[in-house]
Amino acid sequence: MTYLQLFISFFQIGLFSIGGGYAALPLIQEQVVNLHGWMDMTQFIDIITISQMTPGPIAINAATFVGIKTAGIGGAVIATVGCVTPSCIIVLILAAVYYRFRNLNTIKGVLSGLRPAVVALIASAGLSIVIVAFFKNGLVQFAADNIDFVAVVLFAVSLFILRKFKLNPIYVMLGCGVIGMGIYAALNFMA
Repeated sequence: MTYLQLFISFFQIGLFSIGGGYAALPLIQEQVVNLHGWMDMTQFIDIITISQMTPGPIAINAATFVGIKTAGIGGAVIATVGCVTPSCIIVLILAAVYYRFRNLNTIKGVLSGLRPAVVALIASAGLSIVIVAFFKNGLVQFAADNIDFVAVVLFAVSLFILRKFKLNPIYVMLGCGVIGMGIYAALNFMA
């Protein structure tokens, strides 16, 4: 039954995640964390982080990691196939339609109308990750004991470095990872 649930969940994610992997994050969160409870929000953020660091599309990587955590190797295969199947079907249909009607203004208008929805999905995913990273209990409460000041400072410094010096984001992520490991290890040692 878990295989069927994985396939259906990731089929739905693949079907409705227009705009790429980041647009799929809120849909994956809804299915994996909220609806089925396969993992909590902290585990979900860890999966997303790993998915971003590994080569390949983030939605497919997330499907593979969620599948393997939920139901082993078979679950990874089923979740990945579920995530990819709608895209394959839709792309084949759209390619045929687009090739036939590519010069119509209606088609151009539909594609332009999808852009704001994609931006909203990406912003929603980013906001969810920021909330979990900045607030220790995952809820927006501006109490001093709930805010992870290390994460806030690392975010602000990395954003400044990226905007001001235009450094490669990979170097900034690696630097923040090393600095974060050092700071959190020191804080845990002192506690």
